[in-house]
Amino acid sequence: MKMLPLLIAGVVSAVSCRNTTTAPASTVDSTASGLRVSAPFVGQTTQFAFDLTSRVSQQEGVDKNVFISPLSLHMALGMLLNGADGQTAQQIQKTLKLDAQTLTEANQTYQNLLQNLPRIDPKVTLTLANSVWYRNTFTVAQSFQDVLKQTFDATVSAENFNDPATVSKINNWASQQTNGRIPNVINSIQPENVLFVLNALYFKGNWQTQFRSEETAGMPFTLASGTQKTVQMMRQKVAMRRAFRDGYTAFELPYGNDRLAMTVLLPAADRSADSLLQAYTETEWSALQQSMTKGSMDIGLPKFTMNFDIQLNAVLSAMGMPVAFTNQATFTKMNPAGGLTLSFVKQNTFVAVDEQGTEAAAVTTGGISTTSLQMPTLCDRPFVFVIHEKTTGTILFTGKVADPTQAN
Repeated sequence: MKMLPLLIAGVVSAVSCRNTTTAPASTVDSTASGLRVSAPFVGQTTQFAFDLTSRVSQQEGVDKNVFISPLSLHMALGMLLNGADGQTAQQIQKTLKLDAQTLTEANQTYQNLLQNLPRIDPKVTLTLANSVWYRNTFTVAQSFQDVLKQTFDATVSAENFNDPATVSKINNWASQQTNGRIPNVINSIQPENVLFVLNALYFKGNWQTQFRSEETAGMPFTLASGTQKTVQMMRQKVAMRRAFRDGYTAFELPYGNDRLAMTVLLPAADRSADSLLQAYTETEWSALQQSMTKGSMDIGLPKFTMNFDIQLNAVLSAMGMPVAFTNQATFTKMNPAGGLTLSFVKQNTFVAVDEQGTEAAAVTTGGISTTSLQMPTLCDRPFVFVIHEKTTGTILFTGKVADPTQAN
């Protein structure tokens, strides 16, 4: 059985071999950088991001931190989509919420993101990279290689999978692309593994208005269980975009030149972060963006660092692509002989938030109200956060902070 592992450094995927006997859409345009993302792609991938985050959070449990990169996973699966056919391709496309897009249109958007998203803000470090590694005795269709290289700017390497040094090569690539934050995405290569697909996303940005370290102090944070822990709470009172929605409060912390931002979603005291995620939709996200206005806000945000990894087979199967993980999978655009199945999709992520800003990496192996006497908005209970590009709405990372004191 030949297996296709998908690794996302953020995301890692692996492909394995199984034994067998037999019209232009409207766009959201950021002309300064050349970034152009079609409106259907933005809306549907935003829904993908929140569906994915909700399902991962449910799988992990209310007391666990979550940090994932929907963009990294989407792009890695997009590469695999180009090698799939039949029902397998249809299910992957549906899971990615690309129903309103042709594969050609989706590929054009992936290419544009790869070329222009890293240039969106010179004050922020943002890199995207793809690579494909295959067993040197396995044949990869030239047409598939061409798409990987030309559309996804992927490095494609034939390697001796029997040589332990190949594991180090793959891990070194992930480490280099994430500034050392994700040094290990695979431990070994199994005999049935024939191809690895990797996408890496790295982000480092300083807050446009940094927190003053002398104002950071120990404060209680109430976990979902009701237990309290002391966290290092950063404080800031400045003008920022914010909104007071039904069941939650949101505020936006921009990075660099205000092209990318973290939006924090703080559930009401009688609502959990998980229930907020389960009900959250692209429609609500769009309504939030439209309802946010700038005004003075006194906030408290805990410092936190997370290392997170997850195998996404069950989540992706439940989202609509179960066939890819079975012997009925069809990846004949990758290799016409067939006999391939997706063995795993794995994502490794890292995030650190402090007074200066945010560093993050992934490899994918209502109403508005103001008041003159404003109470502080303290993130002293589990909350959700989203790191996104503001002009097109592209979501890079999503997370849930259940316990700021836990690194993983």
